Amino acid sequence: MIVRPDAEGIRRAVEILTADSVVAFPTETVYGLGAHAFSERAVGEIYRLKNRPSWNPLIVHVANVAAARELAETWPAGADELAARFWPGPLTLVVRRARRLPGIGAANDTVAVRVPAHEVALRLLKASGLPLAAPSANRTESISPTTAEHVMRSLPDVPLVLDGGPSSWGIESTVLDLTSAVPTLLRPGALGLRELREVTGALALPDAVADGAARPSPGMSRRHYAPRATVILCKDVTDVDPASLAGPVGVLAYEGSPGTEVLSADPREYAADLYAALHRLDDAGVATILVQEPPQTEEWLAVRDRLSRAAAK
Repeated sequence: MIVRPDAEGIRRAVEILTADSVVAFPTETVYGLGAHAFSERAVGEIYRLKNRPSWNPLIVHVANVAAARELAETWPAGADELAARFWPGPLTLVVRRARRLPGIGAANDTVAVRVPAHEVALRLLKASGLPLAAPSANRTESISPTTAEHVMRSLPDVPLVLDGGPSSWGIESTVLDLTSAVPTLLRPGALGLRELREVTGALALPDAVADGAARPSPGMSRRHYAPRATVILCKDVTDVDPASLAGPVGVLAYEGSPGTEVLSADPREYAADLYAALHRLDDAGVATILVQEPPQTEEWLAVRDRLSRAAAK
């Protein structure tokens, strides 16, 4: 059921959350499937509805920095600076988990946490008083939802969806691990590396993680963010003969190239509409999506990451 995020909608959402069930809600990145992060029953419902593998951890959403600190065994000095600069916002920090708390799908002693920059999400967090585990509100491996309607099409059994309109960033948060001497980028996302380096200096990249292996962050699976259609990346869509592909064929390109879906040549604007465009192509019933590869620059890193995982076999 999709409801408005007014006082009554928030009240109903809190009632469901405190009963150890789940609610989908908007964030500035994508819509999340929220549940009390430290209720085994509630978290189990997330994994069941999403058909999510148990080794894939969850990000905990909290209302403020103080609430984030309560989840941490230690809170690095760098975390304060990053939080002051980027929270509320699309940055997730991985820190050592408080010993009194259970793991949230991560088979180690860490917890991933962020403060979302969305009015509805913050109102829900404050009204519930709960830390909310909230992966994207869609079936595992499929396209992340950026509208309430996307959620209902992917997860029709969700009890309640708070409709906050389209997500403004349209791509998941950047995940940064602060448990080592040099901060490690675990998942590129809405927050760019240039902005992060202004605070952290050097950034390390993670080692490859095989599916099924323990990991400290979501978004590290080989295949992810994928439409029903087969995704094929190419340097120039005009060089590929559509007749050689399973049809109907849709073409996703950026300004300056022909396509069924033509997005902005600005990486921020492209990212904001990427998932919505993939949803539109799926809804149109195409069998193959031919995607013009984005530029090989740092600004496009998160978009390239999502497209490469969507195209993985």
